Amino acid sequence: MRQAVRRAQLRSQRALDGARLAWLQWLHPGLRVARDATPAFGTARFNLAPGARLEIAAGAATEHRPGALSFVIHAGGRIVVEEEVWLRTEVGPITLVAFAGGEIRIGARAMLNGCSISAKHRVRLGRRVLVGPGSRIYDSDQHDLDAERLEQGGPVEVGDHSWLAADVTVLKGVEIGEHCVVGTRALVTGDLPAHSFAFGAPARPRGKIGDRSQAR
Repeated sequence: MRQAVRRAQLRSQRALDGARLAWLQWLHPGLRVARDATPAFGTARFNLAPGARLEIAAGAATEHRPGALSFVIHAGGRIVVEEEVWLRTEVGPITLVAFAGGEIRIGARAMLNGCSISAKHRVRLGRRVLVGPGSRIYDSDQHDLDAERLEQGGPVEVGDHSWLAADVTVLKGVEIGEHCVVGTRALVTGDLPAHSFAFGAPARPRGKIGDRSQAR
């Protein structure tokens, strides 16, 4: 009996989430969510300015945790969530911010876990990239240092099958190659070649990583 009640509750929850998601897509012309993405995206917080675009592809998933996933997109900004991406909010909230002219693209089968990304230019995560709890990616300084030293920025790229562990910070203009592992609390200020095992502040390659294409 309890299982039947629970199943009925879950069906009702999914229906309500799906209805809210349909309403949000009607409300925001730039919001497009594939039919078979999880209805739990309906519990996310959407702050989309006129002219903002958000695309969530087939098979993308998140949890039913109201407000734990936030999309903030300014006019002219864009966020693309590709196929089978998991935006995991069980450990902590996820915040994705695209400013005017900025783009965030999350590659197929990537997993983000309680992290934040901010783009004023472009942040691209490749296929099956993992980003751990508390990690942050910024493609600009966010603010001017002073009247003489103005804000600077540059695109950030993380190659396929790479893993950023917990509390990693990646700063502007960085390119991390494919099959890299970046250790906990690393500060990445410069490029890392493919297959690097890197850690430290600033992060430096300390060893080699093999093929991660089958790694979980």
